Amino acid sequence: MSCADLRIHGLGFSYPTRPDPVLDGLDLDIDAGERVALLGPNGSGKTTLVHHLNGLLEAQTGTITIGGVTVEHGHLAEIRRRVGLVFQDPDDQLFMHTVHDDVAFGPANLGITGAERERVVTEALGAVGAAELADRTPHHLSGGEKRRAAIATVLAMDPHLLVLDEPTSGLDPVGRRRLAELLGSLPHTQIIVTHDLPFALATCDRSVILDHGHITADAPTHQLLADTALLAQHQLELPFGYPAPTAPRSDSLRQRAHRPDSAV
Repeated sequence: MSCADLRIHGLGFSYPTRPDPVLDGLDLDIDAGERVALLGPNGSGKTTLVHHLNGLLEAQTGTITIGGVTVEHGHLAEIRRRVGLVFQDPDDQLFMHTVHDDVAFGPANLGITGAERERVVTEALGAVGAAELADRTPHHLSGGEKRRAAIATVLAMDPHLLVLDEPTSGLDPVGRRRLAELLGSLPHTQIIVTHDLPFALATCDRSVILDHGHITADAPTHQLLADTALLAQHQLELPFGYPAPTAPRSDSLRQRAHRPDSAV
């Protein structure tokens, strides 16, 4: 595997119904094992970018490689195994009679059967602390339980990259904390798409802002969230009463800005 688990270069995409490109020469590298928060206002192209990562949308310009494999038509089966996408609504991911059957569905489609499939299911549920949910019906679970089950369905595919779309949606504070602890325990490279800035701070050392088709800022999360002017420029805001993180000017971690008017 190359050093960059995810490498995006010059990605461009436009919808026929929109005059301006949604993604416009976007560049982004994420190293193996990194957890990176993808931030940006509504309509900035975050979902469009996510849908390119597993081939749901095809790049019109530029390239994407994941673990050294290019996202293109001939590689889609492998790409969709390598990229585990956890939807914003777990009910979109859980559709079988039991959690066990949901987690087993992906491996079964890869041709994994018998004892090996049971091992994969057991390991995936154990990784998210959900072994006791195996025989439960998904629609009877709490929001946090559904989220863990949905993540298990993705882990069962042995992905290189986890992509989570607004994972704290519908979770109470205890559920948010448990999810943060879970994500922190997983070794996978992760992209967390979120408007929940405190959650980004709790889970991701690095954050990027997507706006106007570009990555407009890329910095350590605590440093990026300390810049209230930058957040306001991109319609991002910490919760009322939540103190901005302290970002010392001597911070030695990675700090990049891709547009001069959006410097961190």
